Amino acid sequence: MAVLKFRAYLEEDESVYRDIAVKHTSFFTDLHFNILKSYEFDNKHQATFYRSNDNWQRGREISFETYNRDYVAQPLLMHETTIGSEIKDTNQRFIYEYDFEKKWIFLVELINISKEEDPRLLYPALIRKEGIGPQQYGAKSLLGDRFADIEEKYDLKETLEGFTEEGEGVSTESGEE
Repeated sequence: MAVLKFRAYLEEDESVYRDIAVKHTSFFTDLHFNILKSYEFDNKHQATFYRSNDNWQRGREISFETYNRDYVAQPLLMHETTIGSEIKDTNQRFIYEYDFEKKWIFLVELINISKEEDPRLLYPALIRKEGIGPQQYGAKSLLGDRFADIEEKYDLKETLEGFTEEGEGVSTESGEE
């Protein structure tokens, strides 16, 4: 069974990407959920794929559901459409839009086709993760949630800088250095 490997990156930054391998018989919902999971996004918002060309122009829509908006042509539905059925060439591209209000746009391109499955993988599979992805709801700190733990452990406070002049020691209550 053919395995398709896709690279999904944000429209603004192609240095941060995720490589995801799926079977050609997988549905677009599998790719949809795996892109979200790989970027640590929730799955609470509207989403759609567009078949695309080399110039990243939007073509046929493959939507999670039929939304209340105007369509040029009725969209295909992710849970009914296999990924293999929409591969028209070996460099196939898709545009994936998530959360129509925030407009998260991912460019998804086919980067490899393999005839053999890897028996060590459970498909769909995240193959490679490059760079720190954006936080879905705001700015992401490099330390993330761990900063509070570090702050507490080292008792970091605004009034204490933690530096001394060379040769100065920290005095204790008994007056020793």
